[in-house]
Amino acid sequence: MKGVILAGGNGTRLHPITLGASKQLLPVYDKPLIYYPLSVLMLAGITDIQIITAPDEAQAFHRLLGDGSWLGISLTYAEQDEPRGLADAFLVSADHIGGDSVALVLGDNIFHGYEFGPMLQRLSEDVRGCFLFGYPVRDPERYGVGVLDERNELVAIEEKPARPRSNMAITGLYLYDHKVVDFARGLRPSARGELEITDLNRIYLERGEATLIPLGRGFVWLDAGTHDALIDAGNYVQVLEHRQGVRIACLEEIAWRMGYIDRETCYDLGSRLATSPYGRYIMETAEAW
Repeated sequence: MKGVILAGGNGTRLHPITLGASKQLLPVYDKPLIYYPLSVLMLAGITDIQIITAPDEAQAFHRLLGDGSWLGISLTYAEQDEPRGLADAFLVSADHIGGDSVALVLGDNIFHGYEFGPMLQRLSEDVRGCFLFGYPVRDPERYGVGVLDERNELVAIEEKPARPRSNMAITGLYLYDHKVVDFARGLRPSARGELEITDLNRIYLERGEATLIPLGRGFVWLDAGTHDALIDAGNYVQVLEHRQGVRIACLEEIAWRMGYIDRETCYDLGSRLATSPYGRYIMETAEAW
């Protein structure tokens, strides 16, 4: 399975902050926002990942993450010259995806929950159709929502409904089989001129190949795309890390625990950041195991 992180766009909801920096490079407590979606793909066992950026931001992402070899993974980059909708990611990354299945995660989404990684690993082993992930929210009219029947099967997808039939928002993480690029090529722009991910998901739904997996208690999903949401995300990470003594989305630790790098390499990566609490955590974690 290939991985794609959509980190383009103009970040207009975060202006004026994003007039000088990409949204996905802004800090969420102790690390850049892009670390969080990247950690999701790494925890899923995906090591061949492409990051889609705006043309003027590509160099900054490459300076931060390089080719991924330091984490034992492969990172490549593709440029999206202008935002054309979430489903456009599959056209931009078509060559990267090839004939494989793919996991798409939005660059401003944060996921955290017990056994989330193992669940994604199981799902990614054999993707037939698509897997969507739902999260209950108080304001479903702001989101695309999935409607489940009494058997917990997905029966409808509604985009920002005025009268929602469900409070299950569809999050920014999607697993698709090899047909997704062809389906994306057949999409037509919506009234707002974008290739909508909801239209793509409806194709799978109409074929009886869409599954919605609710993320309930024990899971957290945050969309850090607004000023308040960015602060909320930072506060959540700070509280959890201070209380539990572990770090969320620590790429170096994940790479080691997933077997992408060895313990000595993990420690060395931490030592390069030894003047920061983040770097010392990596060193201490590698020493303790």
